[in-house]
Amino acid sequence: MQVPADPDRAGWFDLGTAPGAMGSSVILGHVDSDSGPAVFYRLKELRPGERLTVRRGDGSAVDFKVTAVATYPNALFPARKVYAAQGRRFLNLVTCGGIYDNSNGGYQSNVVIYTRWVSTSAQPS
Repeated sequence: MQVPADPDRAGWFDLGTAPGAMGSSVILGHVDSDSGPAVFYRLKELRPGERLTVRRGDGSAVDFKVTAVATYPNALFPARKVYAAQGRRFLNLVTCGGIYDNSNGGYQSNVVIYTRWVSTSAQPS
């Protein structure tokens, strides 16, 4: 799985659950680029209890509440925890984080924001 080529856009992992559907939906985005901050630059600032909204292609909005913020070394990234369907509606946001080491391929960690579904609003008429 790869993040979008455009650093100003986040991408949904389309082999998983759509945001707001049953299971774990995952959205990835860059933290920065050669030209500066990217779409998930401030992601690590989110805290448990805060809310965020995902606007879907059909115009509907899905609200989630942050339950945890975690940083994992790349070698210990918990893929099963992040991507697994868990019988509830979750959204997990992923970006790079930790120390940047150009000689070792870039960022050495990943930041994951875990959230749970709160509500879905119908598309505007």
